[in-house]
Amino acid sequence: MIAQLRVDDRLIHGQVALVWTKELDTPGIVVANDNAAKNEMVQMTLKMATPTGKKLLIRSVDDAIKVFNNPKGKNMRMFALVNSVRDALKIAQNVSDIDGINVANVGRFAGGDKATIKQLSSTLMLEPAEVAALKELVKMPMPVFQQVLPSNAKTPIKNLLK
Repeated sequence: MIAQLRVDDRLIHGQVALVWTKELDTPGIVVANDNAAKNEMVQMTLKMATPTGKKLLIRSVDDAIKVFNNPKGKNMRMFALVNSVRDALKIAQNVSDIDGINVANVGRFAGGDKATIKQLSSTLMLEPAEVAALKELVKMPMPVFQQVLPSNAKTPIKNLLK
């Protein structure tokens, strides 16, 4: 069961490692990212950022979906991280047991044509393909919101898309 699927372009960093892992109280973190799954340097960095006592799995998005749907993990609460809305959508379309999707930090470091970027908040700046994926994501049956820190209010993503 995914306690939270978080979209964060930095994947594991201070907020995630120190605040969210405590808030969600999950024994494991799953990074679902195709690049990280095949890049040893990225894997080493993610492992160093993982809090002591937490298990870390780094998988491609497709392999992470298999992990989430494995009956052996049905009762294990997992904190899942992706770095794009499109990856979050793919997981949400293929995994039914997700408590909520937190689209927290994405697009602030992306290149591309700045004229096409849609800024939804100070931490959400999305390219057109990501906006389209976000519009599909809000149609999913689980809550889809933005909450940078647990102390922040949850803002429904559909309110940001208006």
